Amino acid sequence: MFTGIVTAVGTIEGVEQRGDMRVRIACPWDPDRITIGASIACAGVCLTVVERGGEAGDAWFAVDVSAETVSRTARGMWHQGARINLEPSLKVGDELGGHIVSGHVDAVGEVANWEPEGDSMRVTVLAPRELAPFIAAKGSITVDGVSLTVNSVEDRSNGSVHFGLNIIPHTAEVTTLGELAQGSEVNLEIDTVARYLQRLESLRA
Repeated sequence: MFTGIVTAVGTIEGVEQRGDMRVRIACPWDPDRITIGASIACAGVCLTVVERGGEAGDAWFAVDVSAETVSRTARGMWHQGARINLEPSLKVGDELGGHIVSGHVDAVGEVANWEPEGDSMRVTVLAPRELAPFIAAKGSITVDGVSLTVNSVEDRSNGSVHFGLNIIPHTAEVTTLGELAQGSEVNLEIDTVARYLQRLESLRA
């Protein structure tokens, strides 16, 4: 489990196609604190560490990315040079600063609009119709691994939904969200609570 609070931005420095895709990610962590078999959320995707190395402040770790994972995540994210948000898994006693995040991408969204709003940026994301029932104003959503609050929701005639987010300067600086542009694809994970509420409603119906 994760909280959606990004602790570092990593850079993909190598991609090797095997049976699965072996991806090597550079990060500013201490390799002695990266455990083989540990879970790390990479742009919101829970992956398992299979190798690690480097030195404190200039480390790297490797993960295996299946074809299924590639097909269900944002296009182009698994390439050399890509920057991705990183979060190690939640430990007992850690502060829950965001919301409970599983690291399972529910769908890929698209940035429909991006414009300044005060010192922050107002981002509108287009989500597919299957996610529409789970997105609510003042609710939580994970975008590329970052826990965010939904500011507004606008249902569209085809069943899809536009939802608005406010990206404060700090979040833009310490995550990859400051690099988004109109048309960018993002990994979306709905709030776990919303998932169970929708299931209960479907059983009542």
